[in-house]
Amino acid sequence: MAAKLLPKPMTQSRYRITQTEIMAKGWSSLQRLTVEANMAHGKNLTVLREVADHGHGAAILPVDSVRGTCLLVRQWRAGAAFTGHEGFLIEACAGLLDADDPEGCVRREAFEELGTQLRNISQVSTCFSSPGAVSEIVSLFIADYAAADRVGSGGGLEEEGEDIEVMELPLQQAFDMIATGEIMDAKTIILLQHVKLRLITNK
Repeated sequence: MAAKLLPKPMTQSRYRITQTEIMAKGWSSLQRLTVEANMAHGKNLTVLREVADHGHGAAILPVDSVRGTCLLVRQWRAGAAFTGHEGFLIEACAGLLDADDPEGCVRREAFEELGTQLRNISQVSTCFSSPGAVSEIVSLFIADYAAADRVGSGGGLEEEGEDIEVMELPLQQAFDMIATGEIMDAKTIILLQHVKLRLITNK
């Protein structure tokens, strides 16, 4: 299934990027944008903004509706650790698209990180992850799985420095972990809330 199309950008914008400058480049790039802004009150300003760019991504939440479980991962995240958090977050399986389309990406990541094959993949949404400072667009999916679909150990790719713990949790426990703050990752909260709403609607 192809990713949903994004809305077209406005052809006439009061904001115009006039220059980009690469400030740093590694796993991602940090770019400074010079923006000419025609403010709503009529004043013209030149503003500078920094944007982190590492490409686009996709995330998947596999759900076993028969057993009432879902598959998540737990891994260390530099951005969380930078804030003073311990750094380990519980998340939906996700990755960068690289050369894949979004659905191909989540199939690949589900096998690498969860050791799981997916059935009935369905797209939930396409959204900006943190548009104030990050260019990433994330495609969000849910899928079915059963115990027999867990054909590998998961854990990620050692050669890419991945150290991922696979977690199979009852759905209700995962829902509760949002309220307790044990799950703080935005894409994961969106996907779990989508599943919760679907369960309520189907009752």
